[in-house]
Amino acid sequence: MASIFTHSLVGGTLAYLAPAQLQNHPKAKWFYFLMIFLPIIPDFDYVGFVFRVPYNSFWGHRGFTHSILFAFICTTLLCFYLSYKKNLKPISQVYLFLFLALISHAVLDAMTNGGLGVAFYSPYTLTRYFFSWRPIQVSPLGMHFFSERGLVVLTSEFFWIWIPCLFLIFARRLLK
Repeated sequence: MASIFTHSLVGGTLAYLAPAQLQNHPKAKWFYFLMIFLPIIPDFDYVGFVFRVPYNSFWGHRGFTHSILFAFICTTLLCFYLSYKKNLKPISQVYLFLFLALISHAVLDAMTNGGLGVAFYSPYTLTRYFFSWRPIQVSPLGMHFFSERGLVVLTSEFFWIWIPCLFLIFARRLLK
């Protein structure tokens, strides 16, 4: 998996690329918070390691919480809440960006060089997938991240994810 820092950076970058009407909305703080927080939610399946859930099972790491269906369900529920309780509109654009933020997690994980892959199509199949291009070093789990291996991961992510995100942010600023 990519680190939670990088997952959040991708969500923040997507928020920055969103249309001005979302960025300047009176309730935009909800949008920004969710765009940064949503990309780390799929890794809450990490708790499965504590309860000895098999890695390759439905609830295992990179299982259902990394699927397209999970992203669809979470985004739909969030948009109902944001539309009716927080009056955050236009909801179709909110939906698109929240979905992209959430599914970006699985996409980045499928670009790593370790683990069993991502169950994109769970629960229909538990088959795990990687992309053929996998330049991102897989991140150690838990506190093991704060080690020499974690530094290798951050270096890899800086090159393959952070620099492109910064490029998109600067390009957007130039176009404004």
